[in-house]
Amino acid sequence: MSSGRARTEPRTRIMIRVEGIVQGVGFRPHVHSLARRLSLSGWVGNDGAGVFIEAEGTRENVARFEEELRGQAPPLAVVHRVTATAVPARGDRGFRITGSRDGGGRAALISPDVATCADCLAELFDPAGRRYRHAFVNCTNCGPRFTIVQDVPYDRPATTMAGFAMCEECTREYLDPDDRRFHAQPTCCPACGPTLRLAGPGDTDGDGDGDPIALAAALVRSGGVLAVKGLGGYHLAVDAGDEEAVRTLRSRKHREDRPFAVMVADLDAARALCELDGDAERLLTGPRRPIVLLPRRPDAPIAEAVSPGERRLGVMLPYTPVHHLLAGEITGPYVLTSGNLSDEPIAYRDRDAFTRLAGIADRFLTHDRPIHVRTDDSVVLATRGEGLPLRRSRGYAPEPLRLPHPVRRAVLACGAELKNTFCLAKGERAFVSHHIGDLENYETLCSFAEGIDHFRRLFGITPRVVAHDLHPEYLSTKYARDMDGVDLVGVQHHHAHIASCLADNREAGPVIGVAFDGLGYGADGTFWGGELLVADLTGFTRAGCLAPVPLPGGTAAIRHPWRMAAAHLDAVYGGAPPGDLAVISRHRDWDEVLAVARSGVNSPLTSSAGRLFDAVAAILGLSDTVTYEGQAASALEQRADPTEKSAYPVRLREAGELLVIQAGDLVRAVVDDLRERTDPATVSARFHNGLA
Repeated sequence: MSSGRARTEPRTRIMIRVEGIVQGVGFRPHVHSLARRLSLSGWVGNDGAGVFIEAEGTRENVARFEEELRGQAPPLAVVHRVTATAVPARGDRGFRITGSRDGGGRAALISPDVATCADCLAELFDPAGRRYRHAFVNCTNCGPRFTIVQDVPYDRPATTMAGFAMCEECTREYLDPDDRRFHAQPTCCPACGPTLRLAGPGDTDGDGDGDPIALAAALVRSGGVLAVKGLGGYHLAVDAGDEEAVRTLRSRKHREDRPFAVMVADLDAARALCELDGDAERLLTGPRRPIVLLPRRPDAPIAEAVSPGERRLGVMLPYTPVHHLLAGEITGPYVLTSGNLSDEPIAYRDRDAFTRLAGIADRFLTHDRPIHVRTDDSVVLATRGEGLPLRRSRGYAPEPLRLPHPVRRAVLACGAELKNTFCLAKGERAFVSHHIGDLENYETLCSFAEGIDHFRRLFGITPRVVAHDLHPEYLSTKYARDMDGVDLVGVQHHHAHIASCLADNREAGPVIGVAFDGLGYGADGTFWGGELLVADLTGFTRAGCLAPVPLPGGTAAIRHPWRMAAAHLDAVYGGAPPGDLAVISRHRDWDEVLAVARSGVNSPLTSSAGRLFDAVAAILGLSDTVTYEGQAASALEQRADPTEKSAYPVRLREAGELLVIQAGDLVRAVVDDLRERTDPATVSARFHNGLA
């Protein structure tokens, strides 16, 4: 009798919309499984806004379905909003995953690329399995996402997997509700592709018909340079323990000093190179798999040329099947760096890679799955918790940030010149792009423009307000000013730093903000860089700065820190600096540079903290010439004795409404200690402590 009452109980139907990162993360299979368990009928599908659902059943089961849907989600899903509306019952039977549709607007979010999961890794190394050593194994819980997506809704035809038809076995898994590949769009196997191969320069045949992984690993072990096609572009790999191989890579890549990152097979291999704590281990093994900057062991078995003079080492664990297979064959740490010449964007299209990397790589481990979005590895400094992102790219982008205050009109923020990222904001979401790089050449500018177009299309954002740096010659500024039908907003460089810090901490201000960096175009047209600003999210007042000095020769002073030493010493001592300073005797054109600085010709004044660090590094003999931004400051930081607690005193003086930090006090104290033969490690620490 009770079963009869259950059959005649009135049925309830609801229509649900779910927004967030709910495409490409197993959300539809999750909904399907939940609905089947609760004996509901209806459907679930993707559209441009996210996931749409209609579910029908008993009032109790429908209510439970909605409750569990709000409280549970697959591991990779991030649910931002669930809205439910009652609709008339239809009396249909069964619950199905329906075809995607174009409606719903453009609110769908795309998952970042995800490191290979444990289940797929087990398949990769199972000799009895059909995906044994298949370099593209993936499932609902892992694999390529952002880098292969061309459009939304997220379905195979809208990805670069569109050209690979599923074989019969893969189709069966794809349609099986109990399989973890149920509706996993990039599902594949050796029968349906993609296919890995080893090629020579110019896309010629590699080394015969052998296993591409084994041949590639043998090349690395023998001292060769291997180009590897990854998720977001090509990498260059060499044996990290082979000094000659690492130096060869540096020479061919034109990367003289900037540290390389290394890939290791597992945590045990990472522990042999660096000191790890629990937080670092979680960063290394998590689904994002960034490069993690870690304290390097003095006896780490890697070549000195990997990260010369650095206390920290960038380490990452394999995040694709190709990397896992290589790590198993190479058996030791290997350098894995971006596939490009220094200062160029990473190569990601095959033809471009074979052209640009022809003079660098001896062989190419490549495949036929296209990459749609060029994406570099992320870099995170190991700190407590989730670490400090230094470069937010693969594994993080395009996951949006939640804004503390929704924007009323859609915004495009174009970013600065160096280490560029752009950002599109709509409502309460800010879509910060993957790493673009330094906007100093045509190729990177094209990558910048293509990235903006892709984000606008994916997320349905038409910017009405465009923010840009105040510097009139930045390519990002010129890009903004060339846009039609938008309101332009110039944002001072250092105010942007402080406002982003406020937003990151969900504060509105006002605060006293300290912004110390290299150079930024000031509101008065001079170059700032050591600033005290009273600021909130919308504006600022300049309250203080480092005492300005000339920038002798303009950009030449950035490349040659000894020029900044000349400017700062001249500001302190005038024409009579101590004659026994080695930095003076090392440079025959010292007096000429001083004359340029004093004349003001091509020597604009700057309050830059970065250039002060450069000057002190040169005075201490740590860095007279640099090959990458921040090199001298990094050398000074690396040399500092962490146990030294004393600090150089610094005076403040009022100049009208400005409070001026007397940087000359620090320079004089450095010189005095140096002449007393104080250990440069102590001097560096006292300088850092004094400025702090």
